[in-house]
Amino acid sequence: MRRILVVGISGAGKSTMARALSTRFAVPYHEMDALHFAGPGWAVNDEFAAQVARIASAPAWIFDSYGYPEVRDLLWERADTVVWLDFPRRVIMPRVLRRSLRRTFLRERIFGGNRETLTGWFRRDHPAWWAWSQHGVRRADIQRRVHDPRFAPLQVMRFGTPEEAAGWLRSQ
Repeated sequence: MRRILVVGISGAGKSTMARALSTRFAVPYHEMDALHFAGPGWAVNDEFAAQVARIASAPAWIFDSYGYPEVRDLLWERADTVVWLDFPRRVIMPRVLRRSLRRTFLRERIFGGNRETLTGWFRRDHPAWWAWSQHGVRRADIQRRVHDPRFAPLQVMRFGTPEEAAGWLRSQ
């Protein structure tokens, strides 16, 4: 395991798992959203695809993402392992709601210096709305990919509960 994608829906714990794997395996971790968003107003990094391609050409890396469309195939083709946090909505939603509430009310700066806002909660792309509406869609997309012959060489570690994922992590 030297090129690892940690995938799942928002709130699954992808970043937490990716950081833990990075520490365990001494492999560089790259936060996909931090690469994607370049600055205030959720501006997208013009060099995003090129930066991800440079990182993906390295012998070892970990990304905490299914992959934005412009880099998704590249990452899946170059990865050797997919860690799939395939948790149900009843697990995901409290997590994403707590995280977004904390970020909103504490005005935490995240990717590119941006912040989640109260008005943002009413947008369809807010993490809470997105996690709810895209849960099944994302699960189906990942399922298709793990069965796609192009990605047959991938080792897929699929976990249905946080306890399963934590147990596996402890065993590494």
